Amino acid sequence: MTTTDRSPVVADPGFGVYIHWPYCLSKCPYCDFNSHVRAQSIDEDRFVLAYEAELAHRAAATKGRTVASIFFGGGTPSLMKPSTAAAVLDAIGRHWCVAPDVEVTLEANPTSVEAARFRGFRAAGINRASLGVQALDDADLALLGRTHSVAEALAAVDVAASIFERYSFDLIYARPGQEPDAWRRELEAAILRTRDHLSLYQLTIEPDTMFERLRDHGKLRLPSLDRARELWDLTQDVTGKAGLPAYEVSNHARPGAESRHNLVYWRYGEYIGVGPGAHGRVLTQNGRRAQVTERNPEHWLRLVETYGHAVVEDAPLSAEEQADEFLLMGLRLAEGIEPRAFHAMSGRSLDARRVASLIADGMVEYTPQGRLKVSADGMPVLDAVVADLAA
Repeated sequence: MTTTDRSPVVADPGFGVYIHWPYCLSKCPYCDFNSHVRAQSIDEDRFVLAYEAELAHRAAATKGRTVASIFFGGGTPSLMKPSTAAAVLDAIGRHWCVAPDVEVTLEANPTSVEAARFRGFRAAGINRASLGVQALDDADLALLGRTHSVAEALAAVDVAASIFERYSFDLIYARPGQEPDAWRRELEAAILRTRDHLSLYQLTIEPDTMFERLRDHGKLRLPSLDRARELWDLTQDVTGKAGLPAYEVSNHARPGAESRHNLVYWRYGEYIGVGPGAHGRVLTQNGRRAQVTERNPEHWLRLVETYGHAVVEDAPLSAEEQADEFLLMGLRLAEGIEPRAFHAMSGRSLDARRVASLIADGMVEYTPQGRLKVSADGMPVLDAVVADLAA
């Protein structure tokens, strides 16, 4: 294959900061994130000091970076006070240069209580909201363990649209008993409410969740594989016709409205993770390192207060591990990967026979610029395609 592409071997994906808020009002039955429910009130002043300490610790190893994106995830970070978010953003500004067009995202539950606080978060420096709507059907919201109604969620979306320059919301499909016509109506209603971005996740059963236990006891039946594929195809068709094509396996946006923070991950950029259970990937003089912090919030606080950080794993990544992660993340994107970047990272080329076999099966394809991408037929079986290429 020949190509006239003259792009850099490895373009800079940018540098991001992730802040994890670990608390929720309740635990959703499908969720395997590091989220916790506490009856007692949260000492946010203590959290602010701990976040500031961890940011200082990470800054010492990442001098000279320019922050392109900041993401408050969880948990439910919209439960924190806007002043907590403001203090964290001030600390980031003290330690790094922040891009003038930095994207600052806050995950939020679409409840009326939290929606009323959106203006405070905007004043703190948040310029993008990501709302966990999850369904536009009240019965399914109850099944998913959500505490809001459809009316409440749509009202919160309207509030977000009036306050933030950019906003997105999530929906989960392939829910138990979900029919294609019902999903089409729901999806079309969502498109009317969005400005330029939607996250649409096919329901999967994660280990150690309530849904896993219900499924294993025969109390939760998901759609068949054929029905799930039908719902997938419907999703791609409806969003594509609406000008919101998938730029990643579960994320849809109008061109230019993609989540910059998540693109840092998927393009295998550099990012730090601060807060309980946060992950990071940082470049050092000795190569790329994987970092993980303590998961338990209270233990995380004690570690930070004692040592100045709560990093419990800080391991070098071999060339092979980096190459595998690069494939796993990059092939999620509709734009695919640059094979030369894979070679530069791993010291080897992709297996030409495996690539040829996957092309023959219609699972992957080359773009005119020489990038390798998963095809429309390959995306629904992405994990299998990546495993084949990485073998």
